[in-house]
Amino acid sequence: MSGQWGKKIKYSIFGESHGRGIGITIDGLPAGIALDMNFIASEMQRRAPGRDEFSTKRSEGDKVEILSGYFNGYTTGTPLCGVIFNENQNSRDYDKLKDLVRPGHADFTGKVKYSGFNDYRGGGHFSGRITAPLVFAGAVAKQILKGKGIKIGSHILSIGNVSDSYFSGVNLKNQLLIDILKKNFPVINDVKGEKMKNIILKAKEESDSVGGIIEAVILDLPCGLGEPFFDSIESNLAQLLFSVPAVKGVEFGEGFEITKVRGSNANDIPYMNNGKVCMKTNNNGGINGGISNGMPIVFRVAIKPTPSIAKLQNTIDMGTYENSEVSVTGRHDPCIVLRALPVIESCAAMSILDFI
Repeated sequence: MSGQWGKKIKYSIFGESHGRGIGITIDGLPAGIALDMNFIASEMQRRAPGRDEFSTKRSEGDKVEILSGYFNGYTTGTPLCGVIFNENQNSRDYDKLKDLVRPGHADFTGKVKYSGFNDYRGGGHFSGRITAPLVFAGAVAKQILKGKGIKIGSHILSIGNVSDSYFSGVNLKNQLLIDILKKNFPVINDVKGEKMKNIILKAKEESDSVGGIIEAVILDLPCGLGEPFFDSIESNLAQLLFSVPAVKGVEFGEGFEITKVRGSNANDIPYMNNGKVCMKTNNNGGINGGISNGMPIVFRVAIKPTPSIAKLQNTIDMGTYENSEVSVTGRHDPCIVLRALPVIESCAAMSILDFI
């Protein structure tokens, strides 16, 4: 199983959804970096379950306990290891699902891959709960990037067929990211946000789920980062983003929409502005040739509907290999998009920090 990522800084995740705990080891951080534990706690709470009617009722504090690499408020230069102990498992919910393949999950592929020895409770290592350690790593990375003037933010762009306003790829200001972060439901247009909430609650009432799109941005990244071909900004970040269990699509800048215009409209025209090279548009999302060009890096991530739903579905029984039915009861998110925002931001922070 590949649980490690990174070149200059190596991240190694561990744990299962219903095991003793989950965590991550970060190797390669220099000594002497001050860590704001209050900021880390606030980031963890953004992803934590049990906060509102839009998320699972599984109540986890998601408090990170640092085991190594941190002393007297600073990193020591040795591997930084953070663990989050699981406190609110309800494993008996999964006893009756042991042999039933939950549609949309890794139950079948995981059993085949690991010959049935994998921990199936709550999805085990395949669970979205394993993204909590990524948020811890991202909170550390964000603090380092902030010291270099680099900011990262996101918002819910859409839920179902209701869409928020798009980020401006040219005139986006950090204050907008700050304002969005203060909201319980992070959107630009609050009227659209209320409609999104109604879609989530309706799906919940019907024992179903919905997905959506997250739009994120990296601001004030200097020009010149990225290593073409196989370690470009896009390929590096996309690898991390697609590691998040619910992610099914990633696009940068105008993404697929850029195919609908001619090159004369797709090209971002450079111009001089007070001695600085700028672009009149940002259709390419702040990246040319896999290298940052100094404009905001704007990207969007498609999050699928939560596969765990109480609605009765057809499936197979892996114990008998016969057709069967399954209803996934227990505590599950009717929409995972809201809690995925800090995870997507964390992937961006981890990726950029590795380049820096």
